[in-house]
Amino acid sequence: MKQMTGYLHGINLGGWLSQCNHTTERYETFIREADIEKIRNWGLDHIRVPVDYELVEAHDGSYIESGFAYIQKAVDWSKKYGLNMILDLHKTYGYSFDDGYQESGFFDNEAYQERFYKLWEQFAKRFGGNANMLCFELLNEVTDASYSDRWNRILTECIRRIRVFAPDIKILVGGYNYNGIMALKDLCPPYDENIVFNFHFYEPLIFTHQGAYWMPAMDPEFRMPFASTYAVYAKNDMEQNHEVFEEAELFPADQILGAEYFDHYLDEAVRVANERNVALYCGEYGVINLANAKDTLAWYKMACACFDKHGIGRAAWSYKEMDFGIADAHMDPVRDELLKIL
Repeated sequence: MKQMTGYLHGINLGGWLSQCNHTTERYETFIREADIEKIRNWGLDHIRVPVDYELVEAHDGSYIESGFAYIQKAVDWSKKYGLNMILDLHKTYGYSFDDGYQESGFFDNEAYQERFYKLWEQFAKRFGGNANMLCFELLNEVTDASYSDRWNRILTECIRRIRVFAPDIKILVGGYNYNGIMALKDLCPPYDENIVFNFHFYEPLIFTHQGAYWMPAMDPEFRMPFASTYAVYAKNDMEQNHEVFEEAELFPADQILGAEYFDHYLDEAVRVANERNVALYCGEYGVINLANAKDTLAWYKMACACFDKHGIGRAAWSYKEMDFGIADAHMDPVRDELLKIL
């Protein structure tokens, strides 16, 4: 299977230019040059930089030059410290993975789609010459499977337009169900040899998102240890997430969840990547800061061992805050060991 050389061990800069209050103060203070230097000193090889359209677009679609300047700053800092970078459009006009932003209509509105294409043309014109250290990620986490055919049409047209200005830059594409692994098979064939299939990995969700306040059915006081049996995972998933833990049917109920779970979960992604002859990349993976830190480390060890087995590049969510911060005090007891495997 192809590998994304230079993008094997990374971290997200969530909350800097995306999922934030979009003020100059936020842009200037949340991430500084010293943070990029720290990431390099951690031994990582790249950063994923999510950006919302509000950074670079006014409501009427006109461009905000100061917003593009922050992206350029991220590129410049990455070059200075020998890091590669992924530019991820986390939210576009008319669409967000988070319903709370009340963006809608993108998949049915040709004007919104045209705005999306033109924004990516801008990114390609301004940053496409950095193909040796930069990749583009078209859109974060398409949600509903019903969007699949429309998304394939949109991403194909978008790549065609990008290629006019950036013929060789790697472009990451993911499928529905929030970049779910099972959606990879429904992505259209890769446009060219520089397409990468992208997925996110937060499994088992009942562990990685325990107590998550944004999940409607979840008790914010709910906690569970990572080393639990499949029967316990199934029980907790139904009670807290109102979902069936399907893997409970594949492994003995009294068996402690282990590496076999991760191998099973990634098998489909590897199969599709080999079939399509594309590299695989995991743009987000991690554990909420409400989990026990040692349990979090144990989860990362199993996930990363499976990624390493298949040569899958990845970026942990997230560098700081955002409920998953690797740099936050919660991770102090295990961070040094964690950084050896991210």
